[in-house]
Amino acid sequence: MAMAVARQHRESSSGSIDKHLDAGKYVRYTAEQIEALERVYAECPKPSSLRRQQLIRECPILSNIEPKQIKVWFQNRRCREKQRKEASRLQTVNRKLTAMNKLLMEENDRLQKQVSQLVSENGYMRQQLQSASAATTDASCDSVVTTPQHSLRDANNPAGLLSIAEETLAEFLSKATGTAVDWVQMPGMKPGPDSVGIFAISHGGSGVAARACGLVSLEPTKIAEILKDRPSWFRDCRSLEVFTMFPAGNGGTIELVYTQIYAPTTLAPARDFWTLRYTTNLDNGSLVVCERSLSGSGAGPNPTAISQFVRAEMLPSGYLIRPCEGGGSIIHIVDHLNFEAWSVPEVLRPLYESSKVVAHKMTIAALCYIRQIAQETSGEVIYGLGRQPAVLRTFSQRLSRGFHDAINGFNDDGWSIMNCDGTEDVIVAVNSAKNFSATSGHSNSLSLLGGILCAKASMLLQNVPPAVLVRFLREHRSEWADFNVDAYSAAALKAGSFGYPGMRPMRFTGSQVIMPLGHTIEQEEMLEVIRLEGHSLAQEDSFVSRDIHLLQICCGIDENAVGACSELVFAPIDEMFPDDAPLLPSGFRIIPLDSKLGDKLDNSTAHRTLDLTSSLEVGPATNHPSGDASLCYNNTRSVLTIAFQFPFEHNLQDNIATMARQYVRSVISSVQRVAMAISPSGLFPNPGPKLSPGSPEALTLAHWICQSYSYHLGSELLRSSSVGGDSVLKNLWHHPDAILCCSLKSLPVFIFANQAGLDMLETTLVALQDITLDKIFDDSGRKALYSDFAKIMQQGFALLPAAGLCMSTMGRHVSYEQAIAWKVLTADENTVHCLAFSFVNWSFV
Repeated sequence: MAMAVARQHRESSSGSIDKHLDAGKYVRYTAEQIEALERVYAECPKPSSLRRQQLIRECPILSNIEPKQIKVWFQNRRCREKQRKEASRLQTVNRKLTAMNKLLMEENDRLQKQVSQLVSENGYMRQQLQSASAATTDASCDSVVTTPQHSLRDANNPAGLLSIAEETLAEFLSKATGTAVDWVQMPGMKPGPDSVGIFAISHGGSGVAARACGLVSLEPTKIAEILKDRPSWFRDCRSLEVFTMFPAGNGGTIELVYTQIYAPTTLAPARDFWTLRYTTNLDNGSLVVCERSLSGSGAGPNPTAISQFVRAEMLPSGYLIRPCEGGGSIIHIVDHLNFEAWSVPEVLRPLYESSKVVAHKMTIAALCYIRQIAQETSGEVIYGLGRQPAVLRTFSQRLSRGFHDAINGFNDDGWSIMNCDGTEDVIVAVNSAKNFSATSGHSNSLSLLGGILCAKASMLLQNVPPAVLVRFLREHRSEWADFNVDAYSAAALKAGSFGYPGMRPMRFTGSQVIMPLGHTIEQEEMLEVIRLEGHSLAQEDSFVSRDIHLLQICCGIDENAVGACSELVFAPIDEMFPDDAPLLPSGFRIIPLDSKLGDKLDNSTAHRTLDLTSSLEVGPATNHPSGDASLCYNNTRSVLTIAFQFPFEHNLQDNIATMARQYVRSVISSVQRVAMAISPSGLFPNPGPKLSPGSPEALTLAHWICQSYSYHLGSELLRSSSVGGDSVLKNLWHHPDAILCCSLKSLPVFIFANQAGLDMLETTLVALQDITLDKIFDDSGRKALYSDFAKIMQQGFALLPAAGLCMSTMGRHVSYEQAIAWKVLTADENTVHCLAFSFVNWSFV
């Protein structure tokens, strides 16, 4: 009986297993079934159980397949898709590594040749030292062999131009793949699988030069077409015009090209080039575009048209583009220039004698731009607001070009200087011929305006990191910008709303929203829309939004980039964001003049707090650790250029000019305060941060505040355990009551506030010095203060009316239980430095 039960149990188990295996066994699908499943997969790669059952009901050809088998098919299909994508990715990475390995091997061969050449030269020099007579003979022979015979070249006929072209090709190739230039690795840019390419700059020799090697997933002819259109990727290129073109051997062409380059600042003239450009194919299938200057300063267009330019020299430069197996190209870029630095002020000459600047502005920019086009072509780049990459790139180029035009103010564009005797710190230029309707089909074009006015200035900055300063200007616009000026410029974009003066008064809420659109040059440049939130102060429009939108590009905020230019350029734009919107760019450009002492920054420096709070918390600079980060910007200089453009009507030109000049001066003042605040610690001889040009150090002022409080009121402001050394400043900064200090002038302004004071006023230390004492009190508070002022000066302190009210900078009312005012005396107790106020238990109403 037991054996029968066991046999029955085995048969039952075997049947269950067979049934399970039958349900999960492999099913061979017909072509029609696979086609039906593929259609569903294209719509929904991961259908739900209900969707699979519905599929079986709707497709009779799938009726004989179990739902579980359908589920397994979709699982396998997703797995195959994932494997296919991974295989494709690995193939791409493998191609990139193979090409990069080839580049590194070529670089290694070049370095070995350079070592061999140096060894040979070393041996030669030893022989010369041993035999003076042999030295004279060999030197003369060497001179005869190596000196180029420029007299044999004739640029006035095609044969002479072809000879120059062949010589240019040979010299360019010797720089791109040989040892004609002493190349050194670009600081801070090491080659690797994830790098953009291999970058080098010249070390010594004539002119300044930079070289780049990289892999790009485009065909050689496409790359050459892009690179020859220099204004599309070189932001400093104003124009490029081909005057003559005729065919050469190997299907190549020779062109005579005239190029104009913008000046980066108002302190220097622009540059131009008159060059020969040679395009040809090599025997190994490579495509070469090489270029060099032709002799003669008067060559090129009519000299009267180029009076604002200094003729610069382009030494043999160009592009070597080799096709890769499996697609794509390996590209070598060489830029070798002589900018004639003698023509600029001595302080700016490092800018024209720096290979790093050439590398960033031309060589690296060219390679990054090509890679960007390749990524856009492959669909790897996704931009915001549903815009096509080409449209956003055009916006970026228009902003940059408009800012360049404003800085340079070329006569042939219609610009002229207004009433300038050469002593003005702010240059005001006017362009009555500027007509946006010529370049824009937008219905709100500025063709009806009187013209465009530009106020611009340049200044030198000492020990200020350009990347940190631009990042601050971008993130804290309210610290330097006037919302009403932005509103005035924005009003010109709207038909029928233009007017000055008499615009409706508005208030900036202090909020700005940054909406990123994308990176238009890989990760180097950000394109974004800024929304400034404002509200009308008029009673009838109090609930109407007065937001302003700005289109903005920001670049150069990477502190590790050596020699990079930092820019923040913006222009008002209609909230509908039309593709053909007229743009009137304004902004800032900061260019480093000296190289850094170190290539890397400490992380604490890279994320430096952009106000004085961090300095106040750490105490005097003498206690700071002396690391490389604190010295990386020591004794460095940069040039800051500011340009703001304003539309105007003819009858308001003088008013707008006065407003523009005053506004730019106020912006310069704000930037100077910001620069003082963000300067790396340890760069100033006196310990502690300066709160204003005439104020004492923060630590000393903290001691004076506490000692004066104790002297006048007979009690301690801080606990007795926290009055030693640097702790005075720290505890005063974190005191729960709002403590503020104002100057003793005809119009008192605040010079210090602790954290609670800044929170109460809703401001920052940088903007604090723009706030006057009378602005924080209402009428009754001002009357009480004026009546008690004599008492304060006589007995040293006064208790202001309890349960009073004051106002923040944002117009919010603040209540407090008690307010105390006292004189702050210097250490000798004979001199009154400022007035201090303490607001006890304050809160917003």
